[in-house]
Amino acid sequence: MDLSSEYPLTKEAIREYQTNGHVLCRGLASKEEVAFYRKAILEGVEKLNTEKRKMEDRDTYGKAFLQIFNLWRQNDILKKFVLAKRFGHVAAQLMGVERVRLYHDQALFKEPGGGHTPWHQDQYYWPLDTNNTITMWMPLIDITTDMGIMKFASGTHKLGSITSKEISDSSEDFFNDFVKSNNVNVTGANAMNAGDATFHAGWTLHNAPGNQSPTMREVMTVIYFADNTIVLKPEHDHRKKDHEVWLMSIPPGQLANSELNPVID
Repeated sequence: MDLSSEYPLTKEAIREYQTNGHVLCRGLASKEEVAFYRKAILEGVEKLNTEKRKMEDRDTYGKAFLQIFNLWRQNDILKKFVLAKRFGHVAAQLMGVERVRLYHDQALFKEPGGGHTPWHQDQYYWPLDTNNTITMWMPLIDITTDMGIMKFASGTHKLGSITSKEISDSSEDFFNDFVKSNNVNVTGANAMNAGDATFHAGWTLHNAPGNQSPTMREVMTVIYFADNTIVLKPEHDHRKKDHEVWLMSIPPGQLANSELNPVID
């Protein structure tokens, strides 16, 4: 099923993204399109998932979600979804760049009873010399707030790195205090339909509550960055790992254009 047609992105949505660091795009994919690709995504998650521990035996990060990467490398159906022109073009328009490249995809499935996702900034992990990074977060089924819809701290993308903390109980405590003491506006959707999608900037502070429902929260994400981005020298272990895994150890100072980072056009 083709995903190359244009999405009617409004100027208001672009302004909202650039002001707040996040925006909700309703109906980015149709119910029929999501249903078609969902089958392949579920098969990919089942094949690649290695988490077998009981919930009570996991740490906070492990309780937050099942995290499956690089599904686009599994088959042509998943490749068409992750490298969809419609999605990539929206990402480029929101950031105001000509085109984007793939950083990586990941399925984020929050199990029934799964824990909260602590406050964090994604770009803490990414050795990319640009602020033009963005994540698309798309539910594959209709979801409500009790299933763990993301919440965003509006405007925090303009601050860059707030602290050097990985996603953890420590980041949750630190950013809770930061949000309260700075009166940061926290917002998010109460419900999202399958095929709706949020886009948020790499430095936008965000979290998600636990899944209090009996239903798996099925979400597919795709991370993009602006074409012609330079690789940064990774200064901590998390960025060193990302540098190796997602950028194939391209030397710092060179273009981030490995075979794992195709242009979306």
